[in-house]
Amino acid sequence: MAGIRLHDISLPGHASPGVGFEAPFEMLDACHERVERMLGLLGKLRAHVRTHGADPQARDAARDVMRYFDQAGPHHHEDEERHVFPPLLAQRDPAVVAVVIRLKQDHQEMAVMWAQVRAALMALVESVEGWPGFSAEDQQCFDAYDALYRRHLVDENGVVYPAARSLIRGETLQAMSADMMARRGVVG
Repeated sequence: MAGIRLHDISLPGHASPGVGFEAPFEMLDACHERVERMLGLLGKLRAHVRTHGADPQARDAARDVMRYFDQAGPHHHEDEERHVFPPLLAQRDPAVVAVVIRLKQDHQEMAVMWAQVRAALMALVESVEGWPGFSAEDQQCFDAYDALYRRHLVDENGVVYPAARSLIRGETLQAMSADMMARRGVVG
């Protein structure tokens, strides 16, 4: 099926062309764009499975989604937990602090939800002939994961990242960049 694979994502968690770890916020923004594309791929996969079942394209797409959220998602959340959220919490702006607290809770909830989504995707990848497709419960998990992630991105892009960009500069920004590269094994 054309369009079910995202050919522009080769290594989850790595930069799009032109975006590198020396620009941490641009890297985080690029990750948000990839999250949106992966959520879109998950939606296309669900529709594809309803029509075509567990064919090779569906299995490949499920693997792509799993690879991305297994690897890049945790790195991205750790970047935020280590570097973006702490200075915002220290600043003590009540509105921003409330959003950051909710986002930290989202990260925990996303990890739990991802385990459920991943299990459904793995069932597809490992399926044999006669696999019944995604269950109603699987579909509910997919919907909840998608909705949580999309609301989360709105909060980060609209509130948290703009506030953090105004606080994280100079040596702190360089240290953020160095840590992001080191945790991923990227040589600078």
